[in-house]
Amino acid sequence: MFERFRWLLIVLFGLLACKKDAPVMVMTPVELEIPEGFPEMEIPENNVLTEERIALGKKLFFDPSLSRDRTISCASCHLQSLAFTDGVPRSLGINQRLSLRNSPTLANVGFHPYFFAEGGSPTLELQVIGPIENPDEMDFTARELEDRLVLDGEYNRLAQEAYGRPMSMWVLVRAIASFERTMISGNSLYDFYLREGESALLSEEAKRGMELFFDDRLNCAQCHPAPLFTDFSLQNIGLTGYEEDAGRFRVTLDSADIGKFKTPTLRNIALTAPYMHDGRFETLDQVLDFFDRGGSGHFNQSEWVRPLGLTAPEKKALKAFMEALTDDDFINQPSFQSE
Repeated sequence: MFERFRWLLIVLFGLLACKKDAPVMVMTPVELEIPEGFPEMEIPENNVLTEERIALGKKLFFDPSLSRDRTISCASCHLQSLAFTDGVPRSLGINQRLSLRNSPTLANVGFHPYFFAEGGSPTLELQVIGPIENPDEMDFTARELEDRLVLDGEYNRLAQEAYGRPMSMWVLVRAIASFERTMISGNSLYDFYLREGESALLSEEAKRGMELFFDDRLNCAQCHPAPLFTDFSLQNIGLTGYEEDAGRFRVTLDSADIGKFKTPTLRNIALTAPYMHDGRFETLDQVLDFFDRGGSGHFNQSEWVRPLGLTAPEKKALKAFMEALTDDDFINQPSFQSE
């Protein structure tokens, strides 16, 4: 009875907040600056971008109150200086619990068609719930978190300004997704070179690496096409150790999906070590050596992963090109920083 009464009070609070004496919503629309050559970003009709929603999402992104013991925020595993990764093989949650996977970059996450390494979430909004309810990450539940936030006067005020309703999980997931959609990265040396040609400061070695990268001999761009440097496909690249984490198989239970993970973007790749879904490779050199060997020969291994026969100078050139995908403006953008 008490539980029902408590939730009735929350509902009544929401209704009262919508009365005519509640603050009038005056929202400021935001139009994202999409880099030249990038696809259009699809924004849900029920979550159009506004300054108020982005500001609320940013506040929530940096708030450790989203975790059970108030020690872990979204930003704990997504550091701007590392292109919104965390620099460790597998992220640590509350009480130093080891999570299952390496933290992915949030660069250009608004362009993704689905989320998590196994493609288990269809929208950016729904993805927000995953880390919150994961016992090895924030170890909370949506209902408990909503109970906590609905009592916060500041969050209720900001939620009213952004969405015209009290603070709730409905508001939280949309606000954080709004902030994350602003994390656009498309201003690397490679991009300058495309726009400005030879006047750009792209080294001769990086140019040679770019030629190799897009050449049919290596087919790197088959799964990492420009401009996003990912086709978002789910691939088994021939790693070992799928017993602990079988990737897409965890969703479909289809043996043909064992070891398949979403192709990661290569933008800012020099900043996002260690690499692979479990962070097994510490350096780009190790990654290049792995692909040069052609994987381990797993029965689900992609046909695109095969021995390449790279020379030492070719590996250096490819590495130089990947380093030229670093976007210094992105990792120093003030609008992404905690206030």
